[in-house]
Amino acid sequence: MTFNDIYLLSPEITVVLLAAIVIVVDLFTTNKKIIPIITSLGIILAILLTVTLHVDPDTTTSSKGFFNTFSADMFGLFFKYIILGTVLVVVLYSYEYAEKFNNHQGEYYSLILFSASGMMLLASATELITLYVALELTSLPSAGLVALKRSRNAAEAGIKFLLLSAISSAVLLYGMVLLYGFTGSTYLNEIAAQISRSDLISNPAILLGIILITAGFGFKISAAPFQMWAPDVYEGAPTPITAFLSVASKAAGFALAIRIFYPVFVGTEISIEWGQIIAILSAISMSLGNLIAIKQKNIKRLLAYSTVAQAGYIMVGLAAMSVPGTEYDSGASGILFYLAGYAMTNLTAFGIIIFVCSKTENYSISKFSNLLKISPVLAISMTLAMISLIGIPPTVGFIGKVYLFSAAMDSGLAWLAIFGVINSVVSAYYYLNIVKIMFMGSPEEETDKEVESIPHTIGYTAVILSAAATFAFGLFPSPIIDIANKAIQSII
Repeated sequence: MTFNDIYLLSPEITVVLLAAIVIVVDLFTTNKKIIPIITSLGIILAILLTVTLHVDPDTTTSSKGFFNTFSADMFGLFFKYIILGTVLVVVLYSYEYAEKFNNHQGEYYSLILFSASGMMLLASATELITLYVALELTSLPSAGLVALKRSRNAAEAGIKFLLLSAISSAVLLYGMVLLYGFTGSTYLNEIAAQISRSDLISNPAILLGIILITAGFGFKISAAPFQMWAPDVYEGAPTPITAFLSVASKAAGFALAIRIFYPVFVGTEISIEWGQIIAILSAISMSLGNLIAIKQKNIKRLLAYSTVAQAGYIMVGLAAMSVPGTEYDSGASGILFYLAGYAMTNLTAFGIIIFVCSKTENYSISKFSNLLKISPVLAISMTLAMISLIGIPPTVGFIGKVYLFSAAMDSGLAWLAIFGVINSVVSAYYYLNIVKIMFMGSPEEETDKEVESIPHTIGYTAVILSAAATFAFGLFPSPIIDIANKAIQSII
């Protein structure tokens, strides 16, 4: 490993070392409040290192390192911003929440950091073995985090997540093995070159490999019909971890998909068949997620099915970029923009859920009854989050959906864009129901009795900033759009 390798991997190395430091500090201190402070400062350092790589002109010409298995290109850096930003907000939300774990706060924060390091590596890996190792580094700590509450629901959710994650990883690995077996390489650029200049594209084994990789990827992003783990895991996991999985894990999953599919399959003959599969999965995810979410009374389960629908919206961009003769980067950059906006929106929603529900661990939607009277700021912030998830202006969610659906229209997938618009209208029913309960009350008046006041903590500030970003980038989306376009250009 050269100095350049260390430099390019510096954000990941920082996060891993930070996880080790957190464990050591936890062993030798009785003041557990220092642990989230150290974690926050370390994450900020990793963000600064990511910014350094971003502005360094040398990384644009020599971004590959560690035997060309890793690339610190703009694409990887974009996802590191999302992942590190998500981790920072989750840690801020956990300042008070993690006190529930008493002597296990070190494990709590270190597992978050180890999982985040895997997600960051996943976004920058350019070789199949490295991708798989990063995927396991992402999944295994996440399973531990889900079961950390030591309740029956948490244990069930943790086991379910671990088993299904192992199965999906095995399916994904077998797909990778087929690609390697018929191309003779584990490097994505060499696999792309082999497929584009040979008759491998019509080989049934290659087609099977693509299907298996798509199935494994579908689990990671909780897309239908691979979403069976999401409701129980979202409900059983600690709420900050639910936020972490809903945002960072989904971002890492789409980073994996674009890393593999964009250079290897987009622009080849097989992209048509693959795009049709993705379009069908997108339509199923949107419909299934929204229809089941309508019936939910638990806010965490509602957002679990919501994230299935959101995965369907994002997959519209994958389908659009697979159509030959179109601007591939339009759909791909739309995915990146939507993921950034989705991170702001979902972190806002889950932050408010923590404040309203975590004291009693009662996550009934009726707990939000008359939240406007108790905390107008949080009620307005939650409203912004809900209308952003629907895709109503002037929020970042609206711009994201316009971006994705326009890419679908330009690619000749008008039916999928129309399907997305219809599903957005359907989703308004359960999102706006939460807004109605906050402003007009609910028949089950639980909030007035159980939530007397909202403390103005550092997590409260993080909620406000996330909500402000949801609104601000809806009005001024250009900075994210520019970075997203540069990120996609870096892997073309």
